[in-house]
Amino acid sequence: MPTIVLLPGLASDAELWRDQAAALREWGRWPVVVSDVHARHATLPAMAAALLAEQPGELILVGTSMGGILALETQEQAPGRVHGLALLGSSARADTPELIALRTQACELFAAGRMAEVLRANIMFAFHPAHAGDARMTGDYLAMMDRAGPDQLIAQNRAIMARPDRRDRLHRIACPTLVVCGEADQLTVPECSREMAAAIAGAELHLLPDCGHLLTWEQPQAVNALLLRWLQRLSAA
Repeated sequence: MPTIVLLPGLASDAELWRDQAAALREWGRWPVVVSDVHARHATLPAMAAALLAEQPGELILVGTSMGGILALETQEQAPGRVHGLALLGSSARADTPELIALRTQACELFAAGRMAEVLRANIMFAFHPAHAGDARMTGDYLAMMDRAGPDQLIAQNRAIMARPDRRDRLHRIACPTLVVCGEADQLTVPECSREMAAAIAGAELHLLPDCGHLLTWEQPQAVNALLLRWLQRLSAA
């Protein structure tokens, strides 16, 4: 029996998966866990190795943003154990020099005690305009970042900046793969999802309207429906 492992994004925690975890546990076909290895290890390879050690047996990895990047690293380390990949708002690309410069600048501001300033400015990029004014949603986002704190924001950004470009390795992935992205995602643009889906044999691609980068919160019912339909097909197979 496989375990469904939900992998949060950068500086995120189980709250990011609140609607999906509830729906998947209600479905009840396979056990569901939310991993926090990204908060306990300094590099993506170390995170993946820890995940594989902590979750024995067959795995179905469902990752959003950095969680999708970690899912790809884990699949590369143990392709025989990963029986399904769901990559949400994620990318196989490495950071560009321009993005590394932006992350480095953000890390300097985090270290200088200006975390709130940076994160409030990031709201307009993280959410679709229809949701950027939602006080509950944006409040939940800022609270989640506060729980992580500046040290985690710095460490996880450094881990992301060090990742390789995996686009030339995607053709090796043989397990069923679901790729989902918000149509208005400004942080991981839809082209990243399109190229992953095109490179992975048999991958299924969905772009969600009226949705930015925080798709598990912005369009929870649509994400739940896609995940459950995909998992039901895996279960039948």
